Amino acid sequence: MIKHLPSIYIYFLTLTILSLPAYSQINTDQNTGTIAGTVKQADGLPAVYVNVFIKDTQKGTSTDADGKFKIANLAAGKHTIVLSAVGFNTIEKEVTVNSGETSDLAWVLDESAMNLQLVEIIGRQERGYKNTTSFIGSKSATLLKDLPQSVGYVTKELAQDQAAYRVNDVVKNISGVNQFSFYNDITIRGHRIQGQRDSGNLVNGMRAFTSFWKQQLIPHIERVEVIKGPASAMFGNASPGGTINRVTKKPLTETRQTISATVGSFSTFRTLADFTGPMSKDETLLYRLNLGYENSGSFRDMQNDKNLVVAPSFSFLPNEKTRVNFDIVYQGSQGRLDRGQAVFGDGDLYSVPISKALNAANDYLNEESINATVSLNHQFTDNLSFNSIYMRSGYTEDLLEHRTANAYASLGDGSLDIEKVEMRVFIRKRVWNNDNFNNYFNYNFKVGNIENKLLVGYDYFQQVLESGGSQLEARGYYSADRTETINTYDPDQPELYALDDEGNPIPMVAHFDLTDPDANSLRDMSGYSYTTRIYSQSKLSSHGIYIQNQATWGKFQLMLGLRKEYYTDLLNYKSDNEDPVTQDALIPRIGLVYALNPAVNLYGTYVQGYQPQTSSVINDVNAGGPFDPLIGELFEVGAKSDLFKGRLSASIAVYHLKQKGALYNASDATNPDLLVQIGEEVSKGVEVDFAGSITDNWSIVASYSYNDATITESDDETEIGQQKPNAPKQTGNVWTKYMINKGALQGIGFGLGANFVSERYGSITRGTTTPIFPGYEVVDAAVYYQLEKFRIQMNINNVFNKTHWVGGYDFLRAFPGAPRNLLTTISYTF
Repeated sequence: MIKHLPSIYIYFLTLTILSLPAYSQINTDQNTGTIAGTVKQADGLPAVYVNVFIKDTQKGTSTDADGKFKIANLAAGKHTIVLSAVGFNTIEKEVTVNSGETSDLAWVLDESAMNLQLVEIIGRQERGYKNTTSFIGSKSATLLKDLPQSVGYVTKELAQDQAAYRVNDVVKNISGVNQFSFYNDITIRGHRIQGQRDSGNLVNGMRAFTSFWKQQLIPHIERVEVIKGPASAMFGNASPGGTINRVTKKPLTETRQTISATVGSFSTFRTLADFTGPMSKDETLLYRLNLGYENSGSFRDMQNDKNLVVAPSFSFLPNEKTRVNFDIVYQGSQGRLDRGQAVFGDGDLYSVPISKALNAANDYLNEESINATVSLNHQFTDNLSFNSIYMRSGYTEDLLEHRTANAYASLGDGSLDIEKVEMRVFIRKRVWNNDNFNNYFNYNFKVGNIENKLLVGYDYFQQVLESGGSQLEARGYYSADRTETINTYDPDQPELYALDDEGNPIPMVAHFDLTDPDANSLRDMSGYSYTTRIYSQSKLSSHGIYIQNQATWGKFQLMLGLRKEYYTDLLNYKSDNEDPVTQDALIPRIGLVYALNPAVNLYGTYVQGYQPQTSSVINDVNAGGPFDPLIGELFEVGAKSDLFKGRLSASIAVYHLKQKGALYNASDATNPDLLVQIGEEVSKGVEVDFAGSITDNWSIVASYSYNDATITESDDETEIGQQKPNAPKQTGNVWTKYMINKGALQGIGFGLGANFVSERYGSITRGTTTPIFPGYEVVDAAVYYQLEKFRIQMNINNVFNKTHWVGGYDFLRAFPGAPRNLLTTISYTF
């Protein structure tokens, strides 16, 4: 399908050009006048595609990309002008039109929290770095400053300005969030969340199955949100550190088409298209189609990505009380799996170029995922609404890789050759399917002077690893008669092994020589013999009943929530040996918000978390177990404020997060996949975030976090007090953009940013010294030129070409960051 993409774009580009409206000259009358004006958001940015019309008439228009509009040929006299946009409060103003004159007006729209849940169904109109509202933290329309928990976010506008294409590209903008590895693998407040798990990754508030190996793409994403700390009270099985939610772009009532193309370093080529608008004259049926294609290389040897995103979405609005949305997101990916940089066994990170990968030319990783969602919102009355959402999520993995066996090459005398890596081969196929069903009522009512938002809901989730999941593995050293292999070399029994002329054991999969420039060549696999691992069909499911109330009394807002979770894991699913493992949990949540003044809210919260760690979740028969669930507990206090007349949001959070039962590698030489459960870990720290604009043309995001995340209980005393893996104590980021909006240089803009990460430990490896990856500072820059609907930008990432590592497990699997690179993007909006 990927190879046919250019024809798809030609078709849609042709369709777009043919559908462009023709404009005709408007005849004026001596007794008529004109109304013109500018509409802005509260943060000073233009309010685009706002409906502007004259009440009780057919005359109207919408604001352009600069928030401007004009309605000509109006009869002289008084008229009522109406401004409306989804997610904003409607404005009605009486305006006097004078004959032969133009009335030049200005308005500011305020975002409406009450309309928020409709926004999530039919799309958002706002632009800018600031996001003021969400329902992900409470499943009810809530201003972020009224939510008693820290929520970080990145809007599509910030992602566009930074030329970001993946979730990992944007998390640096959020305090307390950073990469763990190259993969879909993130730490939040020092606690890890991963793909191929049913916790930590949400799409529109629903649990979606995602790849672990490939970072999640965002060309179809409206914003990326991070709920910090456990979100189990709302979503059940959730990571104690936090949860990432990706909000997809939804259909808009205004016709809009945007196409863009990006080229740059490492043979990068990307092209995107975004089409949206009404499909019927009465605007009851809306559509949106997001397309994305990437064919890019990498600074890493043998690495390339061919990615395709097709994301159609449809909204049906039969009346003012009912909204139905249907959307599909298809993602196809072709490339190789990059296991990271291996360096010499002495641990010198600079001993091997950061470009060196361990792949063979015949390796591949092909993945497909699809999310299909149907959602319904019905407003029974002004105070009672019902939401029902169903999502089907599927993922297919097809893998062939030459990879490290997590050891250096063994020599006959028992020593190691620190310039050669012991290798193994995986050939693997797996398919998962998820079903996620969520239903809840929102009821607003008043008791005396107390206003209440009551939420009552039920959800069901199941995940099935389909039959046929299996893996072939070739590894180890040949036995003396070459009829079998032995996984590890024992120098006390050399007679058991086939030895070469120098007395060294002969590996079945040749070692990778880190000094050989041709080591990535095609490998002859005809002589490999394989052991087969069967991933037995499995099914896990959960039922959750939850209730929550947000009570407002004067300056106080109290949130109380309680969830009862029932969890079942069916081992050996659909076999004679089917074995159910059941758990249940009662999960409380309490939060308090106090409005210190109109601009500043103080808050405090207590939340518990729950995350099963059964065999189906871990998905590795060699991991050991059974394991107890991962239990989290969060205490957090903070403040949220709006500065510069609401343009800039600011927040500070102080937290104490405890989790019990985390799993770490046992460092067992005979079973490299064996896991061990550690007693308790605590992260505590402070986070500061800013997002928004200082003036109409000056935008900024900035963040800082201090996070002391350590192991506090373990059966190995040497681990107590050690910082958790890939959990930097300090991180910080700033990005600012300034656009010149007048004079000869109007339309030119500049962007400048920097982020730093302090040193981090790699994976805890029992019995050996834990590797340390150095801290780093990286500077990025950009230049923009905006001319009406045309925009060109150039982004320079890592301006000073800083060699750095974004994460790492050990010295065989380090994850370097990209060197200096350049991206140029051209976009046009019809």
